[in-house]
Amino acid sequence: MCRKGLIEREKRRAKKVDRAWDKRAELRRLAKDLTISDEDRQEAQTKLNKMPRDTSYIRRRNRCQLTGRPRGYLRKFQLSRLCFRELASQGMIPGIFKASW
Repeated sequence: MCRKGLIEREKRRAKKVDRAWDKRAELRRLAKDLTISDEDRQEAQTKLNKMPRDTSYIRRRNRCQLTGRPRGYLRKFQLSRLCFRELASQGMIPGIFKASW
């Protein structure tokens, strides 16, 4: 089981990313736009650099919803490989069963 503080930190980061997503996207678009002046592009890049780091999507870490495990994460189920295997063997995940041929 992961430390509770790490799980909470990731939840806070996810909220920050969601709140700042549109603003960051707009500033990125302006910083890359070659049709506007260099000063405006530079200003957009400066504003983007001054935004908090935790508002960047890259800073997020996918974690298992049950245990908080950061590695072996399956996006489709939002579970780690270990939890997925355990729940699948118990028949708790609809449509998932052990292959046999």
